[in-house]
Amino acid sequence: MLAADSKALALDGPADPAPIRLITLDPGHFHASLVQKEMYPGVSPRVTVYAPLGFDLTEHLNRVARFNLRPDKPTHWELDIHTSDDPLAQMLREKPGNVVVIAGRNRPKIDRIQASVNAGLNVLADKPWVIRSVDLPKLAATLDAAEKKGLVAYDLMTERYEATNYIQKELVNDPDVFGTIMLSGQTGAISGGVYMQSTHWLLKTVDGAPLLRPEWFFDTNEQGEGLSDVGTHLVDLAAWTLFPETILDYRKDVTIESARRHPTPMSVAQYKKVTGATRDRPLDYYCNTVVQYTLRGVPITLNVTWLYESPNGGPDTFMAAYNGTRSQIVVRDGMLMVIPNDRDNWPAILEAVRKRVAHYGDVKAEGIDKTVLVTIPDRLRVGHEAHFAQVAAKFFEYLKNPASMPAWEKANMLAKYYVTTAGVDMSQVKVK
Repeated sequence: MLAADSKALALDGPADPAPIRLITLDPGHFHASLVQKEMYPGVSPRVTVYAPLGFDLTEHLNRVARFNLRPDKPTHWELDIHTSDDPLAQMLREKPGNVVVIAGRNRPKIDRIQASVNAGLNVLADKPWVIRSVDLPKLAATLDAAEKKGLVAYDLMTERYEATNYIQKELVNDPDVFGTIMLSGQTGAISGGVYMQSTHWLLKTVDGAPLLRPEWFFDTNEQGEGLSDVGTHLVDLAAWTLFPETILDYRKDVTIESARRHPTPMSVAQYKKVTGATRDRPLDYYCNTVVQYTLRGVPITLNVTWLYESPNGGPDTFMAAYNGTRSQIVVRDGMLMVIPNDRDNWPAILEAVRKRVAHYGDVKAEGIDKTVLVTIPDRLRVGHEAHFAQVAAKFFEYLKNPASMPAWEKANMLAKYYVTTAGVDMSQVKVK
C-alpha cells in the first residue's frame, strides 16, 4: 500500500467539502496518531501523510488502522500516503490541506513549523517545539508570522485537560481555600512555592499495544533531554495555574536559579526490547533534570525523570504541590488533596472547597484526618490519550476565528520554552 516513488494511495469519490483538511508530516511520535483517535465536525476524513518510507510511517499507519477497526466508536479516516526522502519539501509544493499536524523528531521541528506557517498553513504540533535556546528567536519569529497571516500555530498542551489539574488550578486561585502562594521558605518536604515531579517510563503500551521507540528517540541531540521534552508540560501547568490569562515576559518574569542532570542507564538487552534494534554497549541516557527557577518571584522546582519500566506495570506518575498561606494543594497520581496549614482550620477549608467545586455537581470533597480529599467522577477522567482530541477540538475552534486565541498563549509559550532550554543549558555546565 505504500508507494516508494511518492505516488499517493488512490482515493475514490467526489472532492471533500469539509473546510478543514489535515496533513500529517513525518509522524515520528505516536502523538501524531492520537490526534486522529476521534473524528471532528468540519474536518475531512481524508488526511494526507508525507513521510519517508520506514519504521515511523509504518507504526503511524498501524495505529490509525487500529482506530478505524476498533469495535467501539471506530473512526473512518482515509489516508492519502506520499513517501519521500524530503517530505517537507513535497508537502510545501503540493499543500493538499490547510492544517499540518507535526509530532516527531524534536530538533528539526521548529524549522518544519516555521516553513509551514510561512507557506500559509495552520499548525498543530506536539511538544517540544524547540529543544535548544539558540532556536528561541526562530520560535518567536514563527509565532509573529502566524499572527500576521491570521493563522493558528498551536502547541499540544494536553495536561491542561486533566481533571485533577484544572480543578487544582481552581482551588489554587480561591483565596478562601489556598490563601496566596508562598514566595519563600519551606513547607514540609516541599521546597519553595511549587514542587512538581514527573516520572515517565521508556517501555510502555499505547492503545493496548507495546510501544517501540525509534532509535533517534535516545539521541538527546535529536530528542532533547527530559526537561526540554516532557518538562514543557510542567512549566506550562505552573504558569497556567499561578497566573491564569496573564501575559508573561520571560525576559523580566523568569529567573533560572539552578539545574542538574543525571542519566538513566540501559543495558543492551533493555535497549533492544524498547527499540527492536541492537547496540554493542550499554547506554547512559541523559533524560533526567531537576531545575529551580522563579516566576514573578514564585519559587518553582521541577523534577523530570525517565525510568526504564514501571515495577508494577503502572502508568506514568505525576505530582504537583502548590504551597499557599492557608493550605497546600497536592495532585498525586490522580488524587487531589487540600492540606490545611492550620489543621484546626480544616472545617472552614472543607466548606470553601465544597463551595468552589459545587458547579460540577458530582465532584465531592470530604474531610479525612483533617485533610480534604477531592473525589473526581469517572466522567471527567477521560484519560491521557483522549486529551489529544480535546486539544484538537480547541484548536479547531480557534481556526474559525484566529483572533479569538488569547494573547497570553503566544507570550507564555515563549516563556515556557525559555525555562526548558535555559534549564537544560545550565544543567550541562560542568561544575569545577
